Amino acid sequence: MKMKLRYVVTFILLSVLTGSAMYINSLLPIITGYAAKNLASAVFVSGRNAGDVEALDLNFSFIRYTSNEVDTIHKRVTSRFLWGKSVAIYRDGFGCTLLRDVDEEDLRSVKFPEIPPVNYRQDTVRWPMGNIVPDTTTGIDVEKLKHIAINLVDKGTYGGHAFSFMVLHKGIPVAEKYSQGINARTRLLSWSMAKSFTSALAGIMVMNGTWDIQKPVDLAAWKNDNRKNITINNLLQMQSGLKYNEDYGNRSDVTVMLHCESDLARFAYSKPLEHEPGTFWYYSSGSTNIVNYLMRKSFTNDDDYYRFATTQLFNRIGMPDAVFEVDASGTQVGSSYIYATTRDYARFALLYLNDGVFNGERILPEGWVNYSRSIVPNTKGAYGAGFWLNQTGTYPSAPKNTFECRGHDGQRIFILPDKDLAVIVLGYSPKKSMNFDALLSDVQAALQ
Repeated sequence: MKMKLRYVVTFILLSVLTGSAMYINSLLPIITGYAAKNLASAVFVSGRNAGDVEALDLNFSFIRYTSNEVDTIHKRVTSRFLWGKSVAIYRDGFGCTLLRDVDEEDLRSVKFPEIPPVNYRQDTVRWPMGNIVPDTTTGIDVEKLKHIAINLVDKGTYGGHAFSFMVLHKGIPVAEKYSQGINARTRLLSWSMAKSFTSALAGIMVMNGTWDIQKPVDLAAWKNDNRKNITINNLLQMQSGLKYNEDYGNRSDVTVMLHCESDLARFAYSKPLEHEPGTFWYYSSGSTNIVNYLMRKSFTNDDDYYRFATTQLFNRIGMPDAVFEVDASGTQVGSSYIYATTRDYARFALLYLNDGVFNGERILPEGWVNYSRSIVPNTKGAYGAGFWLNQTGTYPSAPKNTFECRGHDGQRIFILPDKDLAVIVLGYSPKKSMNFDALLSDVQAALQ
């Protein structure tokens, strides 16, 4: 009897150990992939110090235990944890990409297309296309804003860890501050604020006559089931109905997609249908990456596709140095990976404050901004098309028609049309550690 019990206990222990090892093994690409990709982009795209990034951005969960090697000659980062290893490489124009199911030499052989230089030099051109800010009184207390900026960036009064802060009032920068190691030329990670940019690019596709977002999507993988009824509008509004798990804390669809897959869009569009399209809302990074893949399919060649975001959006709103990173398959990661300066993000806010017009030129089709901030059914007023809304009173101090670009770890572009105001905050502020409502309240109190 004792012998039999011993066998049972041994079997259970072995089963637990085997299961644990298998689960840990499944996490290793996520752990090392997150470290390699984000460290590579921070160093080679943002120009940040690797030690600073490891001490702050990567200092959580299992990620903090990775061993990271930064190769500045080949612009490569290798991250290791236990028996796992991931590599991310930098390429001009493309930013940094995780090596997943692709050879490094093959990936490096793909070159970003030449793009004609812009006809303006930002340091010699006035805002908004350039960096010469007009000395104009806008009716806001600049001294109060300076005090807010110090409290936010230097003292951490609002919580979190802000890298940068900027306020636009009546289209003009009235406050700007950076933490140590960050400056006005530092490209910073958008995380999911990139979804708002993807929404803008979809608007340009509509304006060009390329897309009708209400028509069903033409995807071979969807032709033989009810996924054939999914529209681009459903994808932008997060109502595709595709089965998806956006839990960042575990091995989930979003963490597997971003860190284990070579083709992010294919991973997402291969998911089965769980709800009828247009009937159920669920926030999904996969949906946005499908939109970016559909954009790629709309061009006859990849060179034109890669030029599109730069020539049709970035260059036209004064952000020619922005970087839109791609996955290993070559599709831009519209869910998460745009790198741009704080002023660039402010310019994007200005585009939406001005109903899709920038510096006198219409960039987005008429009505697109209203479409972007229109309430999607089943969200209770929380979401539009690539933008978060304040109709639920998430920020009680802000007007109900405030809308925002919201990214992981506290990236925010707040757009307050009633106040002709935009507030930009970038940094590392995970798990709602920053009191954004208090910040918005104080900024609005500076209005005279």
